[in-house]
Amino acid sequence: MTASAVHPGESAVAGRTLSRRHALFAGLCLCCLPTLGRAAESFTMEEVGPGIFMRQGLIADATADNADAIANIGFLIGRDGVLVTETGGSLADGQWLRAEIAKRTPKPITHVVLTHVHPDHVFGAGAFVADKPVFIGHAKLAEALGARGEFYRKRLIELLGEDRTGPVVYPTLSVADTAEIDLGDRRLTFTAHGPAHTTCDLSMRDSGSGLLFPADLLFVNRIPSLDGSLRGWLKEIERLKAMGATRAVPGHGPVAVELAPALADLSGYLTALRDGTRAAIAKDVPIEKAVASVARDQRDKWALFDTYNGRNVTVAYQELEWE
Repeated sequence: MTASAVHPGESAVAGRTLSRRHALFAGLCLCCLPTLGRAAESFTMEEVGPGIFMRQGLIADATADNADAIANIGFLIGRDGVLVTETGGSLADGQWLRAEIAKRTPKPITHVVLTHVHPDHVFGAGAFVADKPVFIGHAKLAEALGARGEFYRKRLIELLGEDRTGPVVYPTLSVADTAEIDLGDRRLTFTAHGPAHTTCDLSMRDSGSGLLFPADLLFVNRIPSLDGSLRGWLKEIERLKAMGATRAVPGHGPVAVELAPALADLSGYLTALRDGTRAAIAKDVPIEKAVASVARDQRDKWALFDTYNGRNVTVAYQELEWE
């Protein structure tokens, strides 16, 4: 596949590479784009449930050495086929995952889940195009990829080279509310969430193990990145709680966690972000000063806090100043 995008019925539109400053004003999230950082580490797959294998991503920014392998990615083996949940952050990362699947099963890859628009979760999809799976995504994912996909791709090419980056792959099955996939002996239920981490977050629940896959609606240890709606994210946390799962596979952090305490930690940060931002707005603290003070009590609880908290405050301020 040599095209820069895989999108039934549409052609790719080349976009101009933007600076970080221009991208910020354009509303593009840069939380998962390449910056210089540490070298990649060796990875292994962990079986977190029967037939469910996950790899923990690095708690780091994307680099040429780690090929943007910073998200938790994996797959579920069913009677009739394999479902990939998260594809990795580059073609190279997706190819690594594809090889790990081949080591464990000869079954066909029938479904690939694209949980949201951020590059560390979707740019591995090119490694699975030849399998001709159903690519599953939120109903608003195609729009988000159309707006950002080529920008993200060009930034990855700058870091990794075109041969390691991969195409922009669009969903072939869009979920507007809920959907269910049957792998023969296990059912996967998908839920399309309102604006939260992004505007196109999709979660998945496995009937066999009871595991919830909230993707980046759940960060553990690594600071959350806000690119959708702060108030919406707090609302969707309550929705996740109501799903009845006890264990979950977060988008970043350990590959399996107890859901309740993990959501409590996430809610604690987002609440501190909300309340601190509202207080700054009420005191007419300008946004450039608010970024240095809001939610500072959370600093010791989250990796990469200094890298991302300021941007989270900026996004929260822009949302909450018009309440």
